Amino acid sequence: MEALKRLMESGRLQRGRSYRTPNRILKFDWNGHWVKAKVRGNVNHYYGIHKEPHYQVTIEMSTIAPEDWESLIQKLSNNAAWITQLLQGEIPDGIDQIFSQQGFPLLPEDRDDFRTSCTCPDYSNPCKHVAGVYFRVASMLDEDPFLLFELRGLSRKALMQELIKSPLGQALASQLSSDGEENLIFSEHCFAEPRLQPLQEPCSLREFWGKSSQFPADSYDGGTPGVSALLIKKQGDYPAFWDRDNSFIEAMEAIYLKIREKNRDSL
Repeated sequence: MEALKRLMESGRLQRGRSYRTPNRILKFDWNGHWVKAKVRGNVNHYYGIHKEPHYQVTIEMSTIAPEDWESLIQKLSNNAAWITQLLQGEIPDGIDQIFSQQGFPLLPEDRDDFRTSCTCPDYSNPCKHVAGVYFRVASMLDEDPFLLFELRGLSRKALMQELIKSPLGQALASQLSSDGEENLIFSEHCFAEPRLQPLQEPCSLREFWGKSSQFPADSYDGGTPGVSALLIKKQGDYPAFWDRDNSFIEAMEAIYLKIREKNRDSL
């Protein structure tokens, strides 16, 4: 969505947020590098629209040619960390830089990177109905970033097959497939093991229970989580149930922070 804001009028794009929900997008079809949707419009007697209209929206991304994909995959296959993450179903940080350096950005950087159409009478393109479908696509990319490769003309299955063909991909794929569950170490619980500390000096039960403080000075501090609101982030900025204009992730992270500070002050 940030990439689209740089290419179009942000106000019109934001007005499309209310059209991203299931009660607006009645039908949604994703096939390769294009998306088709049926969006429910509004009755407007002033413009002569007396019956609820349904508009057909199409979004098509420009694809990368097969020979260019071959060159890009060769670049990716030379990085052991990247190819390992891709084979494990993860998108490496900074991978978009390789595509941009080769002249094929993953995210749209120019109006020629995508074509949109809508059957509504709005003269502007993209209209608010197209913008609503954009938000729906962005939410799906939050859940499965590999769909971005599909929009550019290469499916997840085809990408994996090409990565495994490389010498480094063959070595890593065989290593990943050989690591079965028998090599995994399971924990009995998800909590950290307590640190045992020997008594500084022997004391009686009366002395022990009569102390004003029963806990050591360096009591456990939860610290800052490595990834804030991890489960919330999986929902994306604008999930289907979120009908507000602000980001769902930002709102929930603010709530997480307030709860954390409140609990810390109460200790």
